[in-house]
Amino acid sequence: MTTPGMSIERHPDIAELRARYDRVSEQPMTQVTEGLMFMAGLYMAASPWIVGFASQSGLAMCNLLSGVAVALLAVGFTSAYSRTHGMAFVAPLLGLWMIVSPWLVVGVTTTAGMIWSNVVCGIVVCLLGLGITAMGMADGGMRMRRR
Repeated sequence: MTTPGMSIERHPDIAELRARYDRVSEQPMTQVTEGLMFMAGLYMAASPWIVGFASQSGLAMCNLLSGVAVALLAVGFTSAYSRTHGMAFVAPLLGLWMIVSPWLVVGVTTTAGMIWSNVVCGIVVCLLGLGITAMGMADGGMRMRRR
């Protein structure tokens, strides 16, 4: 039972969940995964200029926005995983979008470099996103089964 002045933020179960996710985010494997995801997002954002398809404005903007979104997710996971873990499913979806976007964005003349860049970076982001999601779920699942 809660008292009138007590907020949900101070509930013992909420505090325990946040502490659990903080422990997950302090693990070296989680930190490496988040760092790699950040770098993949930065590469994706800059890939139109690195690979040389900046003139394809539709796909260039798509890559820029997708890459920035992935990088911002990685920063969120790094700085406050206990509060952002619920958005971890977005990273694999962005990775899948990166894979298929060369064929779905209208008005794009694709090249081999453009396709390879998007597909490889999309696979990397998808796998890293699934890894971050699994890391948060694995720790929570083990602790819940012990009760």
